[in-house]
Order: sequence, then C-alpha cells, then structure tokens
Amino acid sequence: MSMNNNVDSKLVQQVNTKLAMRGIRSPCSVSVACRGGEVTLTGTVTQAHQKMSAANITQGVNGVKRVINQLTVKAQARS
Repeated sequence: MSMNNNVDSKLVQQVNTKLAMRGIRSPCSVSVACRGGEVTLTGTVTQAHQKMSAANITQGVNGVKRVINQLTVKAQARS
C-alpha cells in the first residue's frame, strides 16, 4: 500500500467516524471515498440539512483537501 493510499484510508475512517458521531450515517446511506485527500460523498440522506452537514463535517477533518458532495436527498418512506 502506498503512502497516499494509507493516508486516504485513514481519512475515510476519520470521516466515517465523524459522520456516525453526528448521526449522518444512519438511517442515511452514505459512502465515503478518498483519493489524494479529495473526499467524495455518495449515497442518500433523508433531509437537505444532512447533505450540507455531511460536507461541512468532512471538510473539517484534518487532511481533507476538497469535498465532492454527490449526496442526494430522499425522504424516508413512512410506515
């Protein structure tokens, strides 16, 4: 594993932890990928503010150079 891959792996772990701590990961379906410090968020969230929060949380992680927010807002089905 190259140095960049190792750094990117650690960034993904840190972002996932921060998102989980803020409740963004569940019931939302958010995937995090990183390459060269550029983090891409994909998947769905249930509210518009979660999309913005996820990007802000990610940007706040030390080492993240850029956030590409491809999250979509999809309301939860009511049972």
